Amino acid sequence: MPRSLLLPILLWCGIALADDATLELGGHAKLRLIAQSFADESLFRDLAGATSTDFEGELRINFSANPGHWSFDSAWQLFALNGDSVEWTRGLGPAADLLIDRLPNDERRLFDLTDVIRDEGRNAVVHRLDRFSVAYTGEKVVARFGRQALSWGNGLFYSPMDLVNPFDPTAIDIEFKTGDDMIYLQYLRDSGDDVQGAVVIRRNPVTGNVDSDEGTVALKYHAFAGGNEYDILIAESYGDTVIGIGGVFSIGGAVLRGDVVATDAANGTRVQVVTNLGYSWTWGGRNVSGVLEVYFNGFGQHGGEYDPASLATNPELLERLARREVFALGRYYIAGSLSIEMSPLWTMTPTVLANVGDPSGLLQFVTQYSVSDDITFLGSLNVPLGANGSEFGGIETGIAGQYLSTDASVFAQLAWYF
Repeated sequence: MPRSLLLPILLWCGIALADDATLELGGHAKLRLIAQSFADESLFRDLAGATSTDFEGELRINFSANPGHWSFDSAWQLFALNGDSVEWTRGLGPAADLLIDRLPNDERRLFDLTDVIRDEGRNAVVHRLDRFSVAYTGEKVVARFGRQALSWGNGLFYSPMDLVNPFDPTAIDIEFKTGDDMIYLQYLRDSGDDVQGAVVIRRNPVTGNVDSDEGTVALKYHAFAGGNEYDILIAESYGDTVIGIGGVFSIGGAVLRGDVVATDAANGTRVQVVTNLGYSWTWGGRNVSGVLEVYFNGFGQHGGEYDPASLATNPELLERLARREVFALGRYYIAGSLSIEMSPLWTMTPTVLANVGDPSGLLQFVTQYSVSDDITFLGSLNVPLGANGSEFGGIETGIAGQYLSTDASVFAQLAWYF
């Protein structure tokens, strides 16, 4: 066990023994199967073969203690992986970080709370602390320090206002957002409005030193205006000034959300815009909720030129892809989904993400079924659509006739909660 994990675990045990603390302990165990296929023209096929199959196990233990105004929150994770991609992705090198999240790491975070126990052959085992924070909650003030999660913005698929670990729009299991090391403050006004501030401290992944140009300092004002809400954001993130405005509005029985975010980047101001419309109704005796979202990515490539030489001329996009801030190569996107309640225990959610400029897209059929009070099944069939050279069809590699492309894939997960 690394020394970096020893002190947090000792603190964890000390708080658990406090006489006046209200303790909560719970978590989950998840088993996953991920099967991926590759087309003949895919560069990945040369590395992995026609298919790649992986089994993953995850154990998460959530522990919290609340002695009065003070509280402590933590979550320990253990990952065990066995499969083809564990092996064939090991030697891809740093460039692959743009496309593949292989094993979790804390190379950018202030605290190194992740330890790779084993990474050999087809197997990998990792354990980490995904939450580890201390908070003070007063009548109008909340202050929290440590590893925690923060979600801002009104995008449902693409979220440019979410500056800290936004979800990939193609992610299937989004139960927990990855935590980051930060100071979080919130002040509640008598009107119901609130001011939130966050200071995210990061390290330079090359030098390993804390670097202000890698961090994020953000202030967001959230207010109510009648039955509507709006947000104003001012931030400095990775050395760039970011200004955003967004809101949530009721239109009849529908909900309209949106954000406009401007970033003063090295090569000029880049604007991202996201807006979505959500509506719920009854269809054939079943409850249905639908959402349609439109996204403009000002960092994206013009004209669908995703070959290596063209991408190299857009370092601002490549940096944000590597940092998992942006998940889109192009500029214009449409996303939509329907959540259909097939029964009180079973939900079907067809989803499509489309790059309008290619055109190309990803079609997902997600299903969730409650097996029992504490066991849930989550599954998905994912089908990329588009020609070779397009974003979802597979971008060019610089090698004639080969593309960074994937074919259909299957995700299946069984989760037990305790």
